[in-house]
Amino acid sequence: MSKARVIALYLPQFHPTPENDKYWGKGFTEWTNVAKATPLFRNHYQPRIPADLGFYDLRLPEIREQQAQLAKEAGIEGFCYWHYWFGNGVETLQMPFDEVVKTKSPNYPFCVGWAVHDWTTKTWEKGNALAKDTTIFKQTFPGEEDDERHFYRLLDAFKDERYIKVDGKLLFVVISPYLFPSFERFKEKWNSLARENGIPEFHFVGVIESLDQINMESIKNLDNTVDKTIDSIKALGVDAVCTIGQKYAEVKARGFARRMLFAILRRIAPGSVIEKYDYTKIAENIYSPSDKREDVYPQLLSGWDRSPRSGRKATIYYNNTPKAFEKLAHNAIDVVKEKEPEHRILFLNSWNEWGEGAYMEPDLKYGKGKIEALKRVLED
Repeated sequence: MSKARVIALYLPQFHPTPENDKYWGKGFTEWTNVAKATPLFRNHYQPRIPADLGFYDLRLPEIREQQAQLAKEAGIEGFCYWHYWFGNGVETLQMPFDEVVKTKSPNYPFCVGWAVHDWTTKTWEKGNALAKDTTIFKQTFPGEEDDERHFYRLLDAFKDERYIKVDGKLLFVVISPYLFPSFERFKEKWNSLARENGIPEFHFVGVIESLDQINMESIKNLDNTVDKTIDSIKALGVDAVCTIGQKYAEVKARGFARRMLFAILRRIAPGSVIEKYDYTKIAENIYSPSDKREDVYPQLLSGWDRSPRSGRKATIYYNNTPKAFEKLAHNAIDVVKEKEPEHRILFLNSWNEWGEGAYMEPDLKYGKGKIEALKRVLED
């Protein structure tokens, strides 16, 4: 019996696309930001340079195979590939996942996560806070015909024997389900189409900040606020909730007054102060009592440092060592250990979000340290 079902969020961005070429320059990928990052304070670990896999290109099947082998080594059950569908057949970054489905390689479990949000010229790159933010793709919800088109776009993946299931249903992750005109209608449509096509129905998971509002009222009873937030998302029709506990941890680690002071300063004068937290303190505070609920799947945070994308406006977690990550992983296992085995799910953020400092892949400083740490936790 597994201690936890660790499913790693996977960014399919590391290859050239027409949109990236147009808005950020020919050949742009996330590596462009990663390589030019600079330290912003003493002992700030930047730039972060990949080791074993190098500055890879996801057009290469060998890279996708090596990623799967490293993830298996860590004890990760599978990848959750971020999927970008903006309505009316408009999508982007689809190539790596399409290749995984079409070639049946790597032979490694997967599921799909719909990243429901707009794409703008500030999606990847830092810049002037006052610069115009141009919309590249607007997230839309055209209606039932588009829901059907979207379903059939992914049907080959849903039929794949590698697709991850929960309680016999296809695991499908959705960021911000509250943005849907009616998530319940979308859910009913897709489950109906699943039955028509002879595949299992869906186990829908909504991804939300466990502390979506930070104000005096919410802080009076912090844990109750988190529970109410989860209940409000469940009421939309999702089967479970993936909690992002970073704001919760930041408030507990620093205190409400100090965090709000930083927030005000950053709003008035972006970049004037750097909002940074000790990752070891985040590890101690990131989980709320609600994360022990059977219908909640917590986040396992591998790190956080968005300075390659946002510069001085980023939130940065320092002391993000393999040892500190191992401690957080132990805490995460403790949170889910009493749940039914099917529901001991931890969404690992992330496998390869290098521009956010949230990755498991080897780097020059720590090598495979986090992979080995997670392996120890899951096997110990």
